[in-house]
Amino acid sequence: MKSFGTNISSTTSFTLTALPEMEGLEHWLAALLLLLYAISILGNILILFIIKEEQSLHQPMYYFLSLLSVNDLGVSFSTLPTVLAAWCFHAPETAFDACLAQMFFIHFFSWTESGILLAMSFDRYVAICNPLRYSTVLTDARVAQMGIAIIIRSFCMVFPLPFLLKRLPFCKAKVLTHSYCLHPDLIRLPCGDTTINSMYGLFIVISAFGVDSMLILFSYVLILRSVLAIASKEERLKTLNTCVSHICAVLIFYVPMVSVSMVHRFGKHASEHVHRFMSLVYLFVPPVLNPIIYSIKTKEIRKRLRKMLLGHKL
Repeated sequence: MKSFGTNISSTTSFTLTALPEMEGLEHWLAALLLLLYAISILGNILILFIIKEEQSLHQPMYYFLSLLSVNDLGVSFSTLPTVLAAWCFHAPETAFDACLAQMFFIHFFSWTESGILLAMSFDRYVAICNPLRYSTVLTDARVAQMGIAIIIRSFCMVFPLPFLLKRLPFCKAKVLTHSYCLHPDLIRLPCGDTTINSMYGLFIVISAFGVDSMLILFSYVLILRSVLAIASKEERLKTLNTCVSHICAVLIFYVPMVSVSMVHRFGKHASEHVHRFMSLVYLFVPPVLNPIIYSIKTKEIRKRLRKMLLGHKL
């Protein structure tokens, strides 16, 4: 006979949750989610296509933007299967291993996005503070190395999470708070000791998001110092304008992420709808808004879009 502490997780499935108390609105909410997915997927594919086709965009800044678009597509496709199943097809059950795989990819792409935003801040720092060295510092090879380093770092940080969860017995109610699998949600369910899981989760959050956000902030302190040294007000504004898109991307990534973390840690008595809404904002807003922001604020992308639309009309 197996002991109570034996790992039983291999035969476990989980029940995903949509918004069951809003049954009158579920069709509208499902339609809204599908619209957000369509905007995210089509918008990021369009950004990738324009950067590939437009020769003037073959620069480090836009290589990093390409990485960001690929990463946002990864976030969208990671959540799409279970969100569609739970919201549109009323099939909330998901297998344990499938849930762990989804959790891995969602967090992998989140960590990767943080690294890409840090790399983009370094790009802006070099372009504004050391413009004469820009082409020698950010060569194509250096950009590729930075991209590979970001991916390896994210993989190494997230890789242990599924194995740390798989060693635990899941004998509580197996109902998740969201319509996809997240690590903070999953570590509530085991009946074993989750101290290692919680400590490791906190460690990688601080060592990735914490360090990245501090370095991004530091890079903008240096950028602001260089900009304020420019005599012409017009030149100062023009220089700062090159950072607006990146600042927006940083804010729409870190603000929802910090909000989700705060709600999980300090909002235990908050409504479950608050938890679900904050999580949806965290995962849906950056992939939807990033292509829109860069399309509006980047002159070359805007011109190419206009050309494509006018060409289509003709």
